[in-house]
Amino acid sequence: MYKLLGLDEEGRKAFNRAVIACVLTNLSLLLSFAAILQIITLLLEPLAVGSALDATKLWIYFGLALGAALVYFLAYSNEYDKTYTAAYNESEKIRVEVAERLRKLPLSFFNNKDLSELTTNIMGDCTTIEHVMSHVAPELVAHILTAALTCLLLGFYDWRMAAALFAALPVSIALVVLSKGIQRKFGERFVAVKLDAAERSQEYLEGIKVVKAFGLAGEKFEALKVSLNRMMRAAMKFEVICGIFLLTASLVLQTGVGLVVFVGVTLLAGGALDAVKLFFFTLISVKIYSSLIVVFTLLPELFFLFISTRRMQALRREPVAAGEERVELSDYNIELRNVSFAYRDELVVKNVTLSIPQNGVTALVGPSGSGKTTILRLIARFWDVKDGEILIGRKDVRAVAPETLLRYLSVVFQDVVLFNDTIMNNIRIGKQGASDDEVYRAAKLAHCDEFIRATPHGYETIIGENGSTLSGGERQRISIARALLKDAPIVLLDEATASLDPENEAEIQAAISALVAGRAVVVIAHRLHTVMGADKIVVMENGRIVEEGSSEALLARDGLFARLYRIQQKSLGWRMGR
Repeated sequence: MYKLLGLDEEGRKAFNRAVIACVLTNLSLLLSFAAILQIITLLLEPLAVGSALDATKLWIYFGLALGAALVYFLAYSNEYDKTYTAAYNESEKIRVEVAERLRKLPLSFFNNKDLSELTTNIMGDCTTIEHVMSHVAPELVAHILTAALTCLLLGFYDWRMAAALFAALPVSIALVVLSKGIQRKFGERFVAVKLDAAERSQEYLEGIKVVKAFGLAGEKFEALKVSLNRMMRAAMKFEVICGIFLLTASLVLQTGVGLVVFVGVTLLAGGALDAVKLFFFTLISVKIYSSLIVVFTLLPELFFLFISTRRMQALRREPVAAGEERVELSDYNIELRNVSFAYRDELVVKNVTLSIPQNGVTALVGPSGSGKTTILRLIARFWDVKDGEILIGRKDVRAVAPETLLRYLSVVFQDVVLFNDTIMNNIRIGKQGASDDEVYRAAKLAHCDEFIRATPHGYETIIGENGSTLSGGERQRISIARALLKDAPIVLLDEATASLDPENEAEIQAAISALVAGRAVVVIAHRLHTVMGADKIVVMENGRIVEEGSSEALLARDGLFARLYRIQQKSLGWRMGR
């Protein structure tokens, strides 16, 4: 059970305390039941033997019943604290652990995983584990222990009636256990179609602009509708299968009531059992069977947990991008030595060797898909190289913990990611703990200040999911402000001015010039005129370096760079015709 729930040592202790609390609650309930039974027996005694009612005993038993009720209340309060509170605390730890795990995994892991599946890991699977820890596992174990203890105690009271009481239990358990494989099979199908429905829903919502623009609402929604219907049918099948086995096991179990009455009446007729014992076992059988039916009700949820925990355990087994955390780089020169990298089986960077000096701007240019962005992401260790090595300050980046390495890097990528938070906090991501004045300065350098102050609440304006209330150029400038605030010695720019209008592009270029002074800079640009002043231009094609040098030397060579430059110059004179 510990391994199934993924509990650490502290979690195991909390789980044990929850089980003990549930057992105490069940026993205190039996104590109340026993007190009430004594009252009933005392009330029936005058009818059986013709004696007078013992009022003193009646008040004593009534007091014991009230005391037992108080004990049950205290026991249940203790159970609530030990189960629900502990379960929610443990669930929080698991969610944080999963989020931390995801944060430390290399980006290659996310290439093979859908966002909806990872969301299910953090929310759905953790919720399932939380539910099992709070409502299922402790009660399940407690009910089993209580039933076993009750069986033992009843055996001392009258072994024949105890045997009759629990005779149907092995058959019921066998039905539930033997059905585990079938329940798991239908549970896995349900989870698979549920994930597919989540992916379809996310795809539909993310692409809603395209769907509306091209009139695809009916066509695209039909795919989502089919997926949702499949999920509904799979859920119904899963519930029906579980229900059939649960109902069958419960019916078999409850035949024990009839068996108790039959054996009791037979023994009573033979003079081997008195009426009080028969009455006692008849009542106790109802209580015991209600607890055991709860066990059978909880077991399918436990079987369903296997599916969630397998995914969670698989996530925990994923190797993180490890490395030294305490590293001081001696310099910021970057070297790529015979670097190759592949996305899955497609080689996109092929045997690249390149030197990037710490005091200069190195531009990567070339056709789309030539491997430029991949080079930047390998330098930042978002992925690890397949072959070769990347050195920063003569230190292999694979030997440096990603978080440590990224402290030396300011990164501005073409795909800007902003959070549904204030503009102030989105810029402050570049430097946690930065003062407001530092944020204002970075925003002014990135030419953000004017449009920020024009928003309803200035720097405290909430910008929506991924900056949905901002234009593309405004989002890009905030990401540049973030990099300016970080002020790292290595700057990686991937089309940092791609979303800017010509007027702001000139201003941002000036801000970037201030940012890159005295730093190791790697910039990707499709607008070749923006990198004509770079110290070195590296031209890539099909994952290889085909040219390298200054803009003047490359134009004089009349190779790929010169051809791309002429094409862009020609495109500047393009006008829309009729």
